[in-house]
Amino acid sequence: MKRLEFIQKSALASLAIPELLSAKSFASQKMGLVVHSYAARFGSKIESQKYPAFNNALDLMEHCHEIGAGGVQVVIKDWAADFSKKVRDKREKFGMYLEGSIQLPKTLDALPAFEKDILSAKEAGANIVRTVSLGGRRYEVFHKNGEYQVFQKKALDSLMLVEPILRKHKMKLGVENHKDWRAIELVAALKRLDSEWLGVTLDFGNSIALLENPMDVVEKLAPYSFSTHIKDMALAEYENGFLLAEVPMGTGMLDLPKMVAICLKHNPNIKFNLEMITRDPLEIPCITTDYWPSMEGVPAVDLANTLKLVKNKKAKDPIMKISTLSTDQKFEIEEKNIVDSFVFAKSLGL
Repeated sequence: MKRLEFIQKSALASLAIPELLSAKSFASQKMGLVVHSYAARFGSKIESQKYPAFNNALDLMEHCHEIGAGGVQVVIKDWAADFSKKVRDKREKFGMYLEGSIQLPKTLDALPAFEKDILSAKEAGANIVRTVSLGGRRYEVFHKNGEYQVFQKKALDSLMLVEPILRKHKMKLGVENHKDWRAIELVAALKRLDSEWLGVTLDFGNSIALLENPMDVVEKLAPYSFSTHIKDMALAEYENGFLLAEVPMGTGMLDLPKMVAICLKHNPNIKFNLEMITRDPLEIPCITTDYWPSMEGVPAVDLANTLKLVKNKKAKDPIMKISTLSTDQKFEIEEKNIVDSFVFAKSLGL
């Protein structure tokens, strides 16, 4: 039996958690927050008296502590040693956890910078970092058949490059299902890599854009997950497919109690990081020819089931568009969506 498979099966056998127990029984850490939840406010150059910008991880941690977050997942890139120490000191002062968000190297020349960021994360007190294999969405990036398969090979090469560094520094790396990997593809990649230091940052809603049932995704990826992006989602029909949007937790169509319970069953120490990106809904053009070159081999039944899900679970009210609002209005809605999600999280024991 391969190492990764043994680890997963051993963990499950040792847990033996009764299905009747709720997620609340196991949650021992308050929900944290992903920096991208403050997409409008983090690093903003716009002056606002009521909603001042967060310029770095320290600013973000201060605010997250004020709103009751248990931790943060924040981008770590080119941190100076003294800044990592300041982050550690603040984290310890607030009793918060820290997860890093880090960019994968594409070549050997980029490995030293990657290792430096890993060391910064470790110095700041993180033992888990999250990454993405593709910055964009696969159906928007790839336009010819076969291009996605080339991407997969390069992504595997990058993960193979960093595995010795992760093992050396005892740092776990969670690869997010970032509208790039379908669940079965990501599991296959992890089995091929076969490392206890490589796993998943499980996003609860992204994979709907790839015609996957969100509960199926959680069930497939939870056994490999180190970390999460917890969120709720709204769906609506549009002429070329469907609309997809993050909405405050408890107001969307996801079965969050069940998803949380599945994650905790496989990893009682997993962290739930809110990713509530306040933006216009994404257009998923799944019934256009441009969508399909990167989706070779995806069965037609997945398209049918997703369109059925959209029809049956579509939002009762129109999904909000914020692009036409003033900056302060965007900041206000962003903050409200985040705070409302933290209020709802308490019902989940988070």
